[in-house]
Amino acid sequence: MKIKKANAGALTNFEVLDFLRSRGAAKDPTRVIAPIAASEFKVYDYLVESAACNQTREHINEFLKKCQKYDLAKAEILNIINVRPSSPVEIDPIIEECEKRIGEGIEELIELVETVLPAPPSQPNTEDEVVADDGEQQPPTAAEGMETEN
Repeated sequence: MKIKKANAGALTNFEVLDFLRSRGAAKDPTRVIAPIAASEFKVYDYLVESAACNQTREHINEFLKKCQKYDLAKAEILNIINVRPSSPVEIDPIIEECEKRIGEGIEELIELVETVLPAPPSQPNTEDEVVADDGEQQPPTAAEGMETEN
């Protein structure tokens, strides 16, 4: 791979993940063969659990085309692609003066994100969490968390 222009701009998480895969991060389960530093493997491990693992260049290019009408800054678009917000609470801190600039279009933008950018891998419940009747996760009680010795 030849570098055409050093530091040409910020990369999406997908582009970083793609780069690490091209260097062999996915093909080396022992983590000793590929020419990748331990810190790069940590980045790889994080990114394969994020929304970036399901994204493709086509998804990103489609999102870039469809979000032009919102007049978002490059950094805002980058953060939306990386975070993949799915509610107004998640998108508000990403877009500066969100209410003022987008107004009622926030729901439309969230719908665009959800339809164009694939969802991150689902996170299964851990054994320590208990799901309440109303669907909210709650920590285990003292009695549930204690194990008996035989």
